[in-house]
Amino acid sequence: MIKKISVLLMILVMVTGCSNTKIVEKDKEQSAIPEVIDVVETPEIEKVNTAEPEVIDPKEKIDLSLKPNESGKIMVLMYHNIGEEEKEWVRTTENFRKDLLTLYEKGYRPISLRDYVSGNITTPQGYTPIVLTFDDGMKNNFEYLEDGTIDENSAVGIMLDFNKEYPDFNLAATFFLNDQVLFGQSDRVEDKFQFLLENGMDIGNHSRTHANFTKISGEELQKEIGAQAEYLEGFIKQEGYVVNTMALPFGSRPKDDSLTGFLREGIYEGKKYENIAILNVGWNPAHSPYDTRFSFESIPRIRASEMKVDNVGMYNYIQYFDNNPSERFISDGVAEIITVPKDKVELITTDSDKEIYVYE
Repeated sequence: MIKKISVLLMILVMVTGCSNTKIVEKDKEQSAIPEVIDVVETPEIEKVNTAEPEVIDPKEKIDLSLKPNESGKIMVLMYHNIGEEEKEWVRTTENFRKDLLTLYEKGYRPISLRDYVSGNITTPQGYTPIVLTFDDGMKNNFEYLEDGTIDENSAVGIMLDFNKEYPDFNLAATFFLNDQVLFGQSDRVEDKFQFLLENGMDIGNHSRTHANFTKISGEELQKEIGAQAEYLEGFIKQEGYVVNTMALPFGSRPKDDSLTGFLREGIYEGKKYENIAILNVGWNPAHSPYDTRFSFESIPRIRASEMKVDNVGMYNYIQYFDNNPSERFISDGVAEIITVPKDKVELITTDSDKEIYVYE
């Protein structure tokens, strides 16, 4: 900013006895004329903060009072049908809603099967991850009504409603599909697949014909898995999405050990398949993905039922974990760190690139 400052030079005559002050006199003619001087105001220079940002140790975010234990076990729940009458392989709509509410109130939160097997546990600290799975792809799992809405009494409809009421109980679930009529509505398969994937759910392989794997050849085994994976992927428009999780029909495995590798990978009509998760039928909780005993090739599941479960159903294990909390996976809330109490550290694999945090 430029300021105009008028300066009037005056001749001062001072008489003092002992002054040595030098008096500068201006020309008399100029003394009556104010002199205008332009003064440029110098702007302040902003200070630049050159200090490096403070690095916060992610372990400081972990609340040890919640007793995190990422060596604990995780339930992989197995559903089939949702219907009006409770049967061995059917869960009523009321009971399925009860299941979700019980899990929620007991501190369980769904994660995807893919995140489980990869060890990408993002469950909030203090809570336990759980994996929801559905076999066979029946219409009662996911149905579109004539008006285009989703049947609120189907498995997907019930989960959507529950998620609206409890947003922190997400929609992660895997639907394992067999046969060619998927979810019982052949004209809506592509729409259903797109909806599931857009909402955090997954499509899995349950074989082409729900074959008994103990009775077929290696060539037939590769066809059952490879042909179905290719068929399912034909309905998927999400770029890069691969059907690479497998639920064994009847929980069956080849009797010939030399054929077992085809469950993991194989080739059908020149196209290779490779599964990252192979799921059994029962009957106990699965190991933590950080546990040395964990195997993606043999993941046990628990029947989500109260009928004919032989004391190894979902509610039996909910009670077991209530009584034995040290056996339950408790998340630390920090995906890049594995937190375990000192007496559990020997269970943890050292192959992971995650930091292992041990506490007393």
